[in-house]
Amino acid sequence: MNPYDPNTEPGTHFVADTLGISNVNMLNTTYRPADPLYRAATRAIGAAYDLDELHTCVTHAAQDAHWLLEPTARGELTRNLYAQLQTAIPKLGELLARRNRSYDQLVECLSEYQRLLADPDAARPSAAHELGRGQRSGRDDDWAIEGDRQLRALEVVELGGLRLHQTSNSENAYVADDMGRRPQPLAATIRRMVGDGLLHQDTSTNPYRAGQLLSLTPGGKAALRAARTTATRVSAAVRRSGAQANLGRPAHPAAAPSAGISSTASHPRSR
Repeated sequence: MNPYDPNTEPGTHFVADTLGISNVNMLNTTYRPADPLYRAATRAIGAAYDLDELHTCVTHAAQDAHWLLEPTARGELTRNLYAQLQTAIPKLGELLARRNRSYDQLVECLSEYQRLLADPDAARPSAAHELGRGQRSGRDDDWAIEGDRQLRALEVVELGGLRLHQTSNSENAYVADDMGRRPQPLAATIRRMVGDGLLHQDTSTNPYRAGQLLSLTPGGKAALRAARTTATRVSAAVRRSGAQANLGRPAHPAAAPSAGISSTASHPRSR
């Protein structure tokens, strides 16, 4: 039985109804983080909650506009009421447009998950994929892990208590720790690393309230160890290079005699 109310939770209801499951939050728990099905399921879960939240925003905006429309329908259009309608109606239209886009995104994510589910060869990570996961892929979001962004994110997540939050308008995300401190790693960096299997995002909690806790996957721990080992080796090499450059260099080099000036020892004073 579908436990989600289509009138209040259309996104999660749609996923549960399409896949015949009773708990949308558990959709990705049977896959390894490196599995493409894990990433597809995680995206579907997020898209379902996005649609639920936008649907709630639309409902509240419609309720706010309802009491304005009733007197307007009776011809009681005062100047104050007219000003309020000018704000409420465009806001409702914008939210409806965003809800439609959110629904389309959910359908796309769910279709991708079903495609992978029906094609075992496409869902299984290849050896080349596993070996090249840490390399740049030429994707549009490669900027999110450029420089040391990925390493810094791994280090912060390792400390614990880092959560990915979704704003109430469902379009923006941010990362904060349990103390509410920001800035943290970019949300785009976190999402990319979740997709790459380096981070685990706990989708069992609501992203709009408590946020979803982040943790290192085995692949993320390995990547962090490798990055630290590389940094240690580079630092040691720099120190060795500096020491070798100083070998044979006198601490206080003797001053050479000035040209044209002779020593009194070589030229005794004449009597």
